[in-house]
Amino acid sequence: MVLNQILDSDPNISGLLEIAHQLADTAGEIALRYFRCRDVGLANKDVTGFDPVTRADREIETRLRQLLGELRPDDGILAEEFEAKPGRSPYTWVIDPIDGTRSFISGTPVWGILIAVNDGGSIVLGMIDQPFTGERFFGSGGKAFLTHRGETTPQFTRRCRGLGDAVLFTTFPEVGTSVECEAFRAVSRRTRLTRYGMDCYAYALLAGGHIDLVIEAGLNAYDIQGPTGVIEAAGGIVTDWRGRPVLDGGRVLAAGDARVHALALEVLRSSVDGENQGGRA
Repeated sequence: MVLNQILDSDPNISGLLEIAHQLADTAGEIALRYFRCRDVGLANKDVTGFDPVTRADREIETRLRQLLGELRPDDGILAEEFEAKPGRSPYTWVIDPIDGTRSFISGTPVWGILIAVNDGGSIVLGMIDQPFTGERFFGSGGKAFLTHRGETTPQFTRRCRGLGDAVLFTTFPEVGTSVECEAFRAVSRRTRLTRYGMDCYAYALLAGGHIDLVIEAGLNAYDIQGPTGVIEAAGGIVTDWRGRPVLDGGRVLAAGDARVHALALEVLRSSVDGENQGGRA
Protein backbone atom coordinates (compact mmCIF):
# COMPACT_ATOMS: atom_id res chain seq x y z
CA MET A 1 0.00 0.00 0.00
CA VAL A 2 1.45 3.36 -1.04
CA LEU A 3 0.35 5.17 2.11
CA ASN A 4 2.26 2.68 4.21
CA GLN A 5 5.32 3.14 2.00
CA ILE A 6 5.22 6.86 2.72
CA LEU A 7 4.41 7.07 6.37
CA ASP A 8 4.25 3.65 7.99
CA SER A 9 5.77 5.19 11.14
CA ASP A 10 3.12 7.91 11.50
CA PRO A 11 -0.45 6.62 11.32
CA ASN A 12 -1.86 10.07 12.08
CA ILE A 13 -0.32 11.62 8.95
CA SER A 14 -1.20 8.51 6.97
CA GLY A 15 -4.82 9.10 7.97
CA LEU A 16 -4.62 12.68 6.73
CA LEU A 17 -3.23 11.46 3.43
CA GLU A 18 -6.06 8.98 3.01
CA ILE A 19 -8.53 11.83 3.42
CA ALA A 20 -6.56 13.97 0.94
CA HIS A 21 -6.97 11.19 -1.63
CA GLN A 22 -10.70 11.06 -0.89
CA LEU A 23 -10.98 14.82 -1.35
CA ALA A 24 -9.09 14.66 -4.65
CA ASP A 25 -11.32 11.84 -5.93
CA THR A 26 -14.42 13.87 -5.10
CA ALA A 27 -13.04 17.08 -6.59
CA GLY A 28 -11.93 15.32 -9.77
CA GLU A 29 -15.37 13.86 -10.41
CA ILE A 30 -16.92 17.32 -10.19
CA ALA A 31 -14.22 19.00 -12.28
CA LEU A 32 -14.55 16.51 -15.13
CA ARG A 33 -18.27 17.18 -15.41
CA TYR A 34 -17.43 20.76 -16.35
CA PHE A 35 -14.10 20.51 -18.17
CA ARG A 36 -14.45 21.19 -21.91
CA CYS A 37 -18.13 21.90 -21.32
CA ARG A 38 -19.59 24.92 -23.12
CA ASP A 39 -21.40 26.15 -20.01
CA VAL A 40 -19.02 26.27 -17.05
CA GLY A 41 -20.84 29.10 -15.28
CA LEU A 42 -18.00 31.54 -15.85
CA ALA A 43 -17.82 34.73 -13.79
CA ASN A 44 -15.17 37.41 -13.31
CA LYS A 45 -14.04 38.29 -9.77
CA ASP A 46 -11.98 41.34 -10.82
CA VAL A 47 -13.85 44.44 -11.96
CA THR A 48 -10.65 46.02 -13.33
CA GLY A 49 -9.22 42.94 -15.05
CA PHE A 50 -9.94 39.25 -15.52
CA ASP A 51 -9.91 36.83 -12.59
CA PRO A 52 -12.15 33.96 -13.67
CA VAL A 53 -14.14 31.62 -11.46
CA THR A 54 -16.40 28.82 -12.64
CA ARG A 55 -19.27 26.81 -11.25
CA ALA A 56 -16.80 23.95 -10.87
CA ASP A 57 -14.50 26.01 -8.59
CA ARG A 58 -17.33 26.82 -6.20
CA GLU A 59 -19.02 23.43 -6.33
CA ILE A 60 -15.75 21.61 -5.61
CA GLU A 61 -14.83 23.82 -2.68
CA THR A 62 -18.33 23.60 -1.19
CA ARG A 63 -18.29 19.80 -1.35
CA LEU A 64 -14.75 19.50 0.06
CA ARG A 65 -15.66 21.77 2.96
CA GLN A 66 -18.66 19.55 3.66
CA LEU A 67 -16.49 16.42 3.63
CA LEU A 68 -13.91 17.94 5.94
CA GLY A 69 -16.68 19.03 8.28
CA GLU A 70 -17.71 15.39 8.51
CA LEU A 71 -14.26 13.77 8.57
CA ARG A 72 -12.03 16.39 10.28
CA PRO A 73 -14.37 18.85 12.04
CA ASP A 74 -11.65 20.28 14.29
CA ASP A 75 -9.25 21.16 11.46
CA GLY A 76 -9.01 24.58 9.88
CA ILE A 77 -9.69 25.26 6.20
CA LEU A 78 -8.06 27.86 3.95
CA ALA A 79 -9.30 27.83 0.35
CA GLU A 80 -9.74 30.21 -2.55
CA GLU A 81 -13.44 30.82 -2.99
CA PHE A 82 -14.92 31.13 0.50
CA GLU A 83 -13.97 32.49 3.91
CA ALA A 84 -11.29 30.74 5.94
CA LYS A 85 -12.47 28.46 8.75
CA PRO A 86 -10.36 28.55 11.92
CA GLY A 87 -9.60 25.18 13.49
CA ARG A 88 -9.24 23.76 16.97
CA SER A 89 -6.64 21.17 15.98
CA PRO A 90 -3.02 21.83 14.88
CA TYR A 91 -3.93 21.18 11.25
CA THR A 92 -5.23 23.39 8.46
CA TRP A 93 -6.32 22.13 5.03
CA VAL A 94 -5.21 24.45 2.25
CA ILE A 95 -7.16 23.93 -0.97
CA ASP A 96 -7.32 25.39 -4.44
CA PRO A 97 -10.35 23.72 -6.04
CA ILE A 98 -9.08 24.48 -9.55
CA ASP A 99 -5.65 26.00 -9.87
CA GLY A 100 -5.34 27.34 -13.40
CA THR A 101 -8.93 28.37 -14.08
CA ARG A 102 -7.82 30.16 -17.26
CA SER A 103 -6.46 26.85 -18.54
CA PHE A 104 -9.61 25.06 -17.38
CA ILE A 105 -11.91 27.34 -19.37
CA SER A 106 -9.56 27.09 -22.38
CA GLY A 107 -9.69 23.29 -22.47
CA THR A 108 -6.00 22.77 -21.73
CA PRO A 109 -5.19 20.04 -19.17
CA VAL A 110 -2.54 21.86 -17.14
CA TRP A 111 -4.91 22.96 -14.38
CA GLY A 112 -5.09 20.93 -11.20
CA ILE A 113 -6.64 20.40 -7.79
CA LEU A 114 -4.27 21.44 -5.03
CA ILE A 115 -4.48 20.07 -1.50
CA ALA A 116 -2.11 20.61 1.42
CA VAL A 117 -2.17 20.16 5.16
CA ASN A 118 -0.03 22.34 7.39
CA ASP A 119 0.53 22.24 11.14
CA GLY A 120 0.91 25.99 11.55
CA GLY A 121 4.61 26.09 10.80
CA SER A 122 5.30 23.56 8.08
CA ILE A 123 3.56 21.56 5.38
CA VAL A 124 2.65 18.05 6.47
CA LEU A 125 1.58 16.81 3.04
CA GLY A 126 0.96 18.13 -0.46
CA MET A 127 -0.96 16.97 -3.50
CA ILE A 128 -1.32 18.07 -7.14
CA ASP A 129 -4.12 16.19 -8.92
CA GLN A 130 -4.87 16.34 -12.66
CA PRO A 131 -8.01 14.21 -13.11
CA PHE A 132 -8.27 14.59 -16.90
CA THR A 133 -4.86 13.00 -17.47
CA GLY A 134 -5.27 10.74 -14.45
CA GLU A 135 -2.06 11.95 -12.79
CA ARG A 136 -1.86 12.50 -9.05
CA PHE A 137 1.36 13.73 -7.49
CA PHE A 138 1.57 13.62 -3.71
CA GLY A 139 4.21 13.67 -1.04
CA SER A 140 4.97 13.74 2.66
CA GLY A 141 7.73 12.77 5.03
CA GLY A 142 10.48 13.03 2.43
CA LYS A 143 8.80 10.70 -0.08
CA ALA A 144 6.82 11.68 -3.19
CA PHE A 145 4.81 9.57 -5.61
CA LEU A 146 2.84 9.73 -8.85
CA THR A 147 -0.19 7.55 -9.41
CA HIS A 148 -1.12 7.14 -13.08
CA ARG A 149 -2.95 4.41 -14.99
CA GLY A 150 -3.03 2.12 -12.00
CA GLU A 151 0.68 2.39 -11.26
CA THR A 152 2.43 4.24 -8.45
CA THR A 153 6.00 5.40 -8.95
CA PRO A 154 8.39 7.34 -6.69
CA GLN A 155 9.16 10.89 -7.76
CA PHE A 156 12.53 12.60 -7.45
CA THR A 157 13.74 15.98 -8.59
CA ARG A 158 16.72 15.88 -10.94
CA ARG A 159 20.26 17.11 -10.56
CA CYS A 160 21.14 20.41 -12.21
CA ARG A 161 24.44 22.12 -11.47
CA GLY A 162 24.03 25.40 -13.32
CA LEU A 163 21.58 27.80 -14.89
CA GLY A 164 22.99 27.01 -18.33
CA ASP A 165 21.64 23.46 -17.96
CA ALA A 166 18.28 24.45 -16.50
CA VAL A 167 14.75 24.32 -17.89
CA LEU A 168 12.66 27.14 -16.43
CA PHE A 169 8.86 27.45 -16.31
CA THR A 170 6.41 30.18 -15.34
CA THR A 171 2.72 30.73 -16.00
CA PHE A 172 2.52 34.29 -17.35
CA PRO A 173 5.23 35.81 -19.60
CA GLU A 174 4.86 39.14 -17.77
CA VAL A 175 5.30 37.31 -14.40
CA GLY A 176 4.16 40.27 -12.26
CA THR A 177 5.25 43.88 -11.88
CA SER A 178 7.80 45.37 -14.24
CA VAL A 179 10.52 44.81 -11.62
CA GLU A 180 9.45 41.18 -11.11
CA CYS A 181 9.31 40.62 -14.85
CA GLU A 182 12.84 41.91 -15.36
CA ALA A 183 14.10 39.78 -12.47
CA PHE A 184 12.56 36.71 -14.08
CA ARG A 185 14.07 37.60 -17.45
CA ALA A 186 17.50 38.01 -15.84
CA VAL A 187 17.29 34.36 -14.80
CA SER A 188 15.67 33.25 -18.05
CA ARG A 189 18.50 34.71 -20.14
CA ARG A 190 20.92 32.39 -18.34
CA THR A 191 18.91 29.17 -18.71
CA ARG A 192 18.86 26.58 -21.50
CA LEU A 193 15.10 26.75 -22.08
CA THR A 194 12.13 28.79 -20.80
CA ARG A 195 8.50 27.73 -21.21
CA TYR A 196 5.22 29.39 -20.24
CA GLY A 197 1.61 28.75 -19.31
CA MET A 198 1.69 25.51 -17.30
CA ASP A 199 0.03 26.64 -14.04
CA CYS A 200 0.42 24.07 -11.23
CA TYR A 201 1.43 21.37 -13.70
CA ALA A 202 4.88 22.96 -13.89
CA TYR A 203 5.43 22.19 -10.20
CA ALA A 204 4.42 18.59 -10.81
CA LEU A 205 6.92 18.34 -13.64
CA LEU A 206 9.61 19.72 -11.36
CA ALA A 207 8.81 17.16 -8.66
CA GLY A 208 8.98 14.42 -11.29
CA GLY A 209 12.45 15.43 -12.46
CA HIS A 210 11.47 16.76 -15.89
CA ILE A 211 12.32 20.45 -15.37
CA ASP A 212 14.56 22.40 -13.00
CA LEU A 213 13.03 25.74 -12.01
CA VAL A 214 9.67 27.44 -11.57
CA ILE A 215 9.60 31.18 -10.86
CA GLU A 216 6.38 33.08 -10.21
CA ALA A 217 5.05 36.13 -8.37
CA GLY A 218 1.76 37.18 -6.85
CA LEU A 219 0.77 33.77 -5.54
CA ASN A 220 -1.53 33.03 -2.62
CA ALA A 221 -1.09 30.41 0.09
CA TYR A 222 -3.51 28.03 -1.62
CA ASP A 223 -1.54 28.32 -4.88
CA ILE A 224 1.75 27.15 -3.41
CA GLN A 225 1.32 24.99 -0.31
CA GLY A 226 0.19 21.87 -2.20
CA PRO A 227 3.02 22.09 -4.75
CA THR A 228 5.54 22.85 -2.01
CA GLY A 229 4.58 19.70 -0.13
CA VAL A 230 5.12 17.57 -3.23
CA ILE A 231 8.37 19.22 -4.35
CA GLU A 232 10.03 19.15 -0.95
CA ALA A 233 9.10 15.49 -0.49
CA ALA A 234 10.69 14.79 -3.90
CA GLY A 235 13.96 16.44 -2.83
CA GLY A 236 13.45 19.97 -4.13
CA ILE A 237 13.43 23.44 -2.58
CA VAL A 238 10.70 26.10 -2.54
CA THR A 239 11.36 29.59 -1.15
CA ASP A 240 10.58 33.21 -1.84
CA TRP A 241 12.98 35.36 -3.87
CA ARG A 242 15.10 36.01 -0.78
CA GLY A 243 15.41 32.40 0.29
CA ARG A 244 12.74 32.55 3.00
CA PRO A 245 9.75 30.26 3.57
CA VAL A 246 6.87 30.98 1.23
CA LEU A 247 3.83 29.39 2.88
CA ASP A 248 1.80 32.57 2.56
CA GLY A 249 2.50 33.05 -1.14
CA GLY A 250 4.07 36.04 -2.89
CA ARG A 251 7.17 35.58 -5.03
CA VAL A 252 8.11 31.93 -5.48
CA LEU A 253 11.30 30.18 -6.54
CA ALA A 254 11.04 26.39 -6.80
CA ALA A 255 14.04 24.27 -7.79
CA GLY A 256 14.90 20.63 -8.02
CA ASP A 257 18.57 21.03 -7.07
CA ALA A 258 20.02 23.20 -4.30
CA ARG A 259 22.85 24.36 -6.58
CA VAL A 260 20.63 25.81 -9.28
CA HIS A 261 18.31 27.23 -6.62
CA ALA A 262 21.23 29.17 -5.12
CA LEU A 263 22.25 30.55 -8.51
CA ALA A 264 18.73 31.62 -9.46
CA LEU A 265 18.22 33.11 -6.02
CA GLU A 266 21.33 35.25 -6.39
CA VAL A 267 20.04 36.71 -9.66
CA LEU A 268 16.54 37.34 -8.30
CA ARG A 269 17.85 38.94 -5.13
CA SER A 270 20.10 41.32 -7.00
CA SER A 271 17.30 42.26 -9.39
CA VAL A 272 14.86 43.21 -6.62
CA ASP A 273 17.43 44.46 -4.12
CA GLY A 274 16.02 47.22 -1.97
CA GLU A 275 12.39 46.26 -2.49
CA ASN A 276 10.13 44.89 0.21
CA GLN A 277 9.31 41.24 -0.45
CA GLY A 278 5.75 40.67 -1.54
CA GLY A 279 3.53 39.94 -4.46
CA ARG A 280 0.35 40.96 -6.12
CA ALA A 281 -2.92 40.21 -4.43
